[in-house]
Amino acid sequence: MSLTFHWFLPTNGDSRHVVGGGHGAAVTASGRDRPPTVGYLGQIARAAEQLGFVGALTPTGAWCEDAWLTTAMISQHTERLRFLVAFRPGFVSPTLAAQMASTYQRHTGGRLLLNIVTGGESAEQRAYGDFLDKDARYARTGEFLHVVRRLWNGETVDLAGERLSVAGARLTRLPEPVPEVYFGGSSPAALEVAARHVDVYLTWGEPPAQVAEKIARVRELAAEHGRTPRFGIRLHVINRDTAEEAWAEARRLLDGFDPATVAAVQEGLGHSESEGQRRMLALHGGSRDGLEIHPNLWAGIGLVRGGAGTALVGSHEEVVERILEYHALGIEEFVLSGYPHLEAAYWFGEGVLPILERRGLWRHPARADGEPVAPQAPFAAARP
Repeated sequence: MSLTFHWFLPTNGDSRHVVGGGHGAAVTASGRDRPPTVGYLGQIARAAEQLGFVGALTPTGAWCEDAWLTTAMISQHTERLRFLVAFRPGFVSPTLAAQMASTYQRHTGGRLLLNIVTGGESAEQRAYGDFLDKDARYARTGEFLHVVRRLWNGETVDLAGERLSVAGARLTRLPEPVPEVYFGGSSPAALEVAARHVDVYLTWGEPPAQVAEKIARVRELAAEHGRTPRFGIRLHVINRDTAEEAWAEARRLLDGFDPATVAAVQEGLGHSESEGQRRMLALHGGSRDGLEIHPNLWAGIGLVRGGAGTALVGSHEEVVERILEYHALGIEEFVLSGYPHLEAAYWFGEGVLPILERRGLWRHPARADGEPVAPQAPFAAARP
């Protein structure tokens, strides 16, 4: 089975330093180093496409550019890359969302993947006019996905739910193909939604033992509904020709963390309602010490960034071994990122993917489709 790799579009800005933001944490000043223009994000997207990434995740929230609009524009500058668009149920009706996805598929040649984000922070949700509490938001997400999936199947939908209601809802044009639904969440309410509705369950990069427990629980719940979702993991990555170079880069990033910024971010994230964010914070406890929490798994990113806070750090070969360790647990898809995202895409694409290809565990999507792969531009001269 070929592994699937996705990259990340930093619609909150990019830098040679870690750009903070998310889950109540403000975007750090480094986010202004490389503003998230269509031109720059297009560079990252084209590099990811050429290197063999299948898709690119875009975040959602007040701290970044809108994912729908940004990816719709960037899609016109790429040919094959799919867009894992983060979307929050409840901000628009399920009927409109289903219609938007259908339109997106037609105008991009079927390149939409939908990442459902229920919303972990009530303060941010209220800024958008959403006053439901966390559990009610998950209940609404379940109703939302129930309606959207039936609409995509060509059904006429009537629903008088606890959180959502529609009458005579129907799409005049169906999406082709139907977008796959990705979803992450660690609370019991989130796992139940995943079991019932999603195609791919995503977890943040916890140590393998914790990931294994979560996968087992989702599988158990999904089996009760006769479903078998796939599994993916969201990680940062710092890979270099040698382990020493990789860890030197991790130390350089860590040295760039201002203590006052770390304290402010950790104080803010400490108020997060997200179970996944709580689990991320527990991995480092706000301390700069003991950040390698599993071989080649570094929790330093989470000191200044909300959400995914761990990185695979090591030589290309060591990162491959960690990928295979997660794969052995059932992880098939890897959603990756690195700082800066343009250069980091090349480090991973030229360092790790060829090793996986030689082992028969990955194929470039273009080759898999029988299309010729354009030769990659030399990157060595651009490496810092």
